[in-house]
Amino acid sequence: MTPVTIQFTRAQGADADLPLPSYATAGAAGADLRADTGGQAVTLAPGGRALIGTGLHVAIPMGFEMQIRPRSGLALKHGVTLVNAPGTIDADYRGPLGVIVINHGAEPFEVTHGMRIAQAVVAPVRLALFEEVAELSLTERGGGGFGSTGA
Repeated sequence: MTPVTIQFTRAQGADADLPLPSYATAGAAGADLRADTGGQAVTLAPGGRALIGTGLHVAIPMGFEMQIRPRSGLALKHGVTLVNAPGTIDADYRGPLGVIVINHGAEPFEVTHGMRIAQAVVAPVRLALFEEVAELSLTERGGGGFGSTGA
């Protein structure tokens, strides 16, 4: 598999000592993103949410997206996840890379500077043509919705 190059710049005032996103293991699909909180912890009350900065701006090549996904360990151990999972960073976006974190746990949760708060998965994007037609082709399932194929 040939890797795709993702370019980053640091936001003004960002912590240059924080590492760029990186893979924890050779087989990992997601690269860990770290919180750049300016050295101050952000406390999320139960049910609370916050936009946590990474201190990074990103350039994703056309034909790709970056999906921002929760870290399973934070979700299991603390009930902390992402509000809009997966979040999508488009190839033409150059603004700050932030992560919307929510605390579904029963206890306050502290996001500390440098903490791994999410993971980024780079995926190919295929654009579609949208076409209105008089009727759609028939399938075995048809218009059956939620739960229509079984429990």
